[in-house]
Amino acid sequence: MPTIDQDRLSGDEGGIVAGQEADRPGDVLGLAMALAAIRFAQRPATAGKTYGFYRTEILAALVNAVLLLAVSGYILFEAYGRFKEPPDVPSIPLLVVASIGLAINLVGARMLMAGAGESLNVRGAFLEVLGDVLGSVGAIAAGIILLTTSWRYADPLFAAAVGLFILPRTWKLMKGALDVLLEGTPEGVDVSALQRQLLAVPGIIGLHDLHVWTVTSGFMAMSGHVLVREGEDRDRVLVEVRNLLHEGFDIDHVTVQVETERLAETLQQPCFPGTTPCYAEDTSRESVLPRVGAAP
Repeated sequence: MPTIDQDRLSGDEGGIVAGQEADRPGDVLGLAMALAAIRFAQRPATAGKTYGFYRTEILAALVNAVLLLAVSGYILFEAYGRFKEPPDVPSIPLLVVASIGLAINLVGARMLMAGAGESLNVRGAFLEVLGDVLGSVGAIAAGIILLTTSWRYADPLFAAAVGLFILPRTWKLMKGALDVLLEGTPEGVDVSALQRQLLAVPGIIGLHDLHVWTVTSGFMAMSGHVLVREGEDRDRVLVEVRNLLHEGFDIDHVTVQVETERLAETLQQPCFPGTTPCYAEDTSRESVLPRVGAAP
């Protein structure tokens, strides 16, 4: 078995461990932000924040994504430098430190795993811990290879693998947070299918200003205008629309304005500028819906 002399003990620490040490303040900040955002989001709504403070969790997820991108970039940069000049890494200290880190991080990952699929905020915290778990596993593998073969490229190789594994998942987290903040259509909701199903509700002959967005993870909302025939039972239409959105799209926060053709002509309410699709209607009959930009 190789002996560890004083020179090896004073050698460079592993690239994975170095990346984890650089990420340590980021881990603490990321987890603290995630926990603070969860508590802050539970505050009641106010007159100035009528939706409450749900979006604080999305902001925390976005900041965590930025931190993770920075750490992944640093790990890859360090790995590149170590590929050019592989350092002499002490294998046994690397194994000891990585094993302790793995045990601690596995506990954290287990605690966050259940909520990571439901909340962007928790997913951001989970990715922080997952990166450390993978880093520890990579460091242990690199340490074993160094101990048995003295192949110095093992450390930068595993470090690069960890960075490349985390990078696309971090990008997906950032994209998800930005989609929520920009009020994009929630993932999994097909607006065209939603329009078709709404138009199939008996009594509805047209739609306009249909919007679907996410307030926070697991909280989708929808608003829109539906056009019905004169004398139609509006209460029945509203009940059917709400049931359709709940059962078919898992949307429970619904705001629908029911209009007749005469009311639509009177209101002359244009669509929100730049939105698409604006109007959807039953093409089997001629509609009198006002058109944006149409000649009076």
